[in-house]
Parts: sequence; C-alpha cells; structure tokens
Amino acid sequence: MPALQKVAVVTGAGTGIGKAVALALMKDGFAVALAGRRKDKLDETAAQGANGRSLVVPTDVSDPASVAALFARTREAFGRCDVLFNNAGIGAPAMPIEDIPYETWKKVVDINLTGMFLCTQEAIRLMKSQDPRGGRIVNNGSISAHTPRPGAAAYTATKHAVTGLTKQTALDCRGKDIVCGQIDIGNAATPLTERMVQGQGVLQPDGRMMVEARMNANDIGRAVVYMAGLPLDTNVLFMTVMANAMPFVGRG
Repeated sequence: MPALQKVAVVTGAGTGIGKAVALALMKDGFAVALAGRRKDKLDETAAQGANGRSLVVPTDVSDPASVAALFARTREAFGRCDVLFNNAGIGAPAMPIEDIPYETWKKVVDINLTGMFLCTQEAIRLMKSQDPRGGRIVNNGSISAHTPRPGAAAYTATKHAVTGLTKQTALDCRGKDIVCGQIDIGNAATPLTERMVQGQGVLQPDGRMMVEARMNANDIGRAVVYMAGLPLDTNVLFMTVMANAMPFVGRG
C-alpha cells in the first residue's frame, strides 16, 4: 500500500517567510493548503510551486469561521493535516507604548496571537480525528519572542505570548501524537525587512540608526522542512535561525 502524501497548512503563504516555507514543503513532496488574506499572492505561490499539489484558501486568521473553513477545505481536498506552519502575522509602526492606539494593539493581537490560537485549535481537532492520527505544529515566534526592538510593544508582547502557546500546546498534546515547536527568525530578507537595508537602516536601543544584516528566506524553508520531517516521537521545541551578523547576540 503506497504511503500517504503528507499535507501541510501554511498561513501567511502569499509573501515572505510563509511563501518560502510553502514552496520548500511542496518541493519536499507535501501537498500544501496556502492560507492568507490576498488571493492574488496565494495564486502566485501556487504557480511557483507548480510541481507540487496546493490549495489556495483566502483566510482571515483572526476570524474563527474563516479558520474553520480553511481546515474544512483542507480536509475535503487532502483528507488530513500533518503539519501546520503558524506564520501569519503583522507589525505596527514604531512608537512609545503610551501612544499606541487601542485599534492598533487589538489588530496585532488578533492576528499574531488569537489567529495562531484559532489555527492551533482547528489543527488539533483534525489531527486527533484523522487516521493515522497526529501531526506537527510549528509556530513562527521571531527573535522578538526573546528580545524587543524599540517602540514595538504590541508585536513584542504577541511574540512572547506565542512562546507560552508553544509550550502549552507541546505539553497538552503529548498524549495525542501531536507535537509543537517554534522557530524564532531573525532578519529574513523579505519585503517586511527592506527598511533594514534602506537609507540609514533601523533604530537601535541606544538611539543610533543602523543598517542590519539579513539572510535568505529560503533558509527558513529548509529549517521548517527539517522540523516537519521528524518522527512524532521527536520534537524541536525551539530553533533560532538568524542572520549571523545581525545585532542580537551579546552587545551587537
């Protein structure tokens, strides 16, 4: 009897890290459900992964009904979900904590944290019920899950919270053949980090502006493929993948 094709769900799959990971998983033989807000960008990812099976599902991860529909369509199309890459996220303009509008705070929390929670819930429900049961959840934590940047209270708070969600999911799902780990990414070369290499660069904690090193986003794809390929009795709880010369380790 032939082996079942592995199936992954990738959120934020239209651009940047999500796109790189989705393409890497398709290259590795996964069928991938591509979730994101913009159908045109998801279609571009699907076209670039032409040799792999994919399903385009426009999704708002902050909406419980939209997330439920994503996993229902994945199950209908592919029969199961072996890997969820919980990647969808947004930032906000840098500003002092006391100046952050409530609406900005809520939007970042709704997408970065609540959206990840909703996707985790639906993935667990599907992974528990499928045969063979089980699967792997990989959360995109970010270097900001460890160390903040100036003026990034909403983003930093959500990414620290993601670490708690990762640990709790890993603990609570031990008896369900479901594992959960986190990849903390530093300065992948995507449209969101272009500002780091333009002009004077980005603000540092000491008040200087500095251009920062970046790395190829395809290396994140390779890292997630490694995590996704492990047996379910093995987990990478935390992995940090970063541009080696970025100001993070030590004093910069």
